[in-house]
Amino acid sequence: MRNFDFSPLYRATVGFDRMADMMDRALAADVAQPTYPPYNIEKTAENAYRISVAVAGFGSDELAVELREGALIVAGKKAEEAEAKTYLHRGIATRAFERRFALADHVRVAGATHADGMLHIDLVREVPEALKPRRIEIAGPSTVEAKAVETVEG
Repeated sequence: MRNFDFSPLYRATVGFDRMADMMDRALAADVAQPTYPPYNIEKTAENAYRISVAVAGFGSDELAVELREGALIVAGKKAEEAEAKTYLHRGIATRAFERRFALADHVRVAGATHADGMLHIDLVREVPEALKPRRIEIAGPSTVEAKAVETVEG
């Protein structure tokens, strides 16, 4: 396993603590990540995304989607069955799970739907106006001189 030391970056950056913590968690995470339940992450538009989680066997009331501290947490817990069933073959996993997705700044959850054994979570990135690129007009020398004359005369 590789070890990376990010301490030199901390000396030259301010306000990137969250990103540094996320990098540390990603690099320190155990290689054997859980694979249940399977999921897809797709980009549906320039600023829109969809997470699809395969939750066969779970009802909408047995699933929870929560946004906490910049992370999207999808959890499922099967309700206790009233009567015990005898399975000859049990291939549909219905064990409890919790799956976390780290969200970037300005990404919000637009909604979630559950249909046909799939949980779809729609995300939208909304960049504030202050952070959007804007064009700055460059003033020529004649414009600067005209403003200077106006302030001296005024």
